[in-house]
Amino acid sequence: MKIVHLSSAHPRYDIRIYGKICNSIVGSYNTALVVADNKGNEITDTGIHIYDVGYSRGRLNRMIKTTKEVYKKALELDADVYHLHDPELIPIGLKLKRKGYKIIFDAHEDLPKQLKSKPYLNPLLRKLLPVFFEVYENFAFKKFDALVGATPSITEKLAKINPNSYNINNYPILGELNIGASSDWDAKLNEVCYLGGIAEIRGIKEVIASLTDAPLARLNLAGRFSEAHVESDVKTWDAWQQVNQLGFIDRKEASEVLARSKAGIVTFHEYPNHVDAQPNKMFEYMSAGLPIITSNFPMWEEVVEGNQCGICVDPMDSKAIADAVNYILENKKEAQRMGDNGLRAVNEKYNWATEEKTLFKMYKEVLS
Repeated sequence: MKIVHLSSAHPRYDIRIYGKICNSIVGSYNTALVVADNKGNEITDTGIHIYDVGYSRGRLNRMIKTTKEVYKKALELDADVYHLHDPELIPIGLKLKRKGYKIIFDAHEDLPKQLKSKPYLNPLLRKLLPVFFEVYENFAFKKFDALVGATPSITEKLAKINPNSYNINNYPILGELNIGASSDWDAKLNEVCYLGGIAEIRGIKEVIASLTDAPLARLNLAGRFSEAHVESDVKTWDAWQQVNQLGFIDRKEASEVLARSKAGIVTFHEYPNHVDAQPNKMFEYMSAGLPIITSNFPMWEEVVEGNQCGICVDPMDSKAIADAVNYILENKKEAQRMGDNGLRAVNEKYNWATEEKTLFKMYKEVLS
């Protein structure tokens, strides 16, 4: 049986699509991945066929030209199941479905909620587009063979549209990043880290501002700024002198950063798409044995306080973030205890091995 994953927007080595899903199933299914990055075709060491349809510059170009190329390649590959990973591919999912193929849509995010916080949209579009896409999703998702939600809240919403909905959380792969486990605490520096996409609504300004009140701390900042004006602004602050700007880093480099850091930070602002999210980086910090400093959203507090693995703060309060950083740097034993608790929680429940079972169950039921 051939399963082909389709993406017009994600990088070819996306940790959820390639690192977890494709690598989980390649031993059981003929597995291919269609991407659009202009890096060419390849067959990976594990046997995953990656097909590149070429890169289109600009969001609109990608949504029109690239999706057409993805559709052409999908038809050429003639799979048993197509697993879609971007909202802009929903229309080609409907076209493939009309041709008799099995279609799965993977909702990494709640798109209508996400649109409400997109900085590049004007206020009117931020109101109208979520309503439009809510209606469109209700129409399209009923026709697909299965839906996947990356968080329980997304899956709950999807299940109201299509009962063939599966919750597959984006939990970390066991052992991948735990070279930073708290048993190596003496080797760590007075550093905290933020890994992932960098944006104003993800709290980067408050995190950097907090360094003013945490003079002993340095911030390992890994990822790319999505807003040039935010990057240029924060680089004028005195606190920027305490930032190690690392840019985009690979998984091996991420492990090394986690190994030398004493805490992981994820303090997103209170937007609808954040409140109900389960940030991958939160669980990756835990899998590395780091205490975590997170926003005080109820769903996040359930993880952090329920497992006693970190500190929840008001993401808009840079002084509260600084107090959490200082507490972790000044209380070694308590920081180790929180790190150990987080690592234990990942080993017992928040890991990819548990989600992989649901993944195989879904494919078996769709193919049967």
